[in-house]
Amino acid sequence: MKRRKHTPEQIIRKLREAEQMLSEGKQIPEVAKALGVSEQTFHRWRNTYGGMKAQDVKRLKELERENGQLKRIVADKELENLALKEIARGNF
Repeated sequence: MKRRKHTPEQIIRKLREAEQMLSEGKQIPEVAKALGVSEQTFHRWRNTYGGMKAQDVKRLKELERENGQLKRIVADKELENLALKEIARGNF
């Protein structure tokens, strides 16, 4: 079975639908089946995106991307520092 990749906006929309279905008295397995996802995926989405709006999700993704870039920069600088220390000791 081919896996589908849902966008954060689609996930938020599906979670809103799920909350409506749950308030109508449906059980989680029924809601997950109606959304076309497994219960595990539904719970993971709920933990990750529960209570967020589409704007919040976009900002979260932007911050995660920026954080990754900063981590790479720090790693590169750390490698440069280690190389300079080795050179300074004369072990080149």
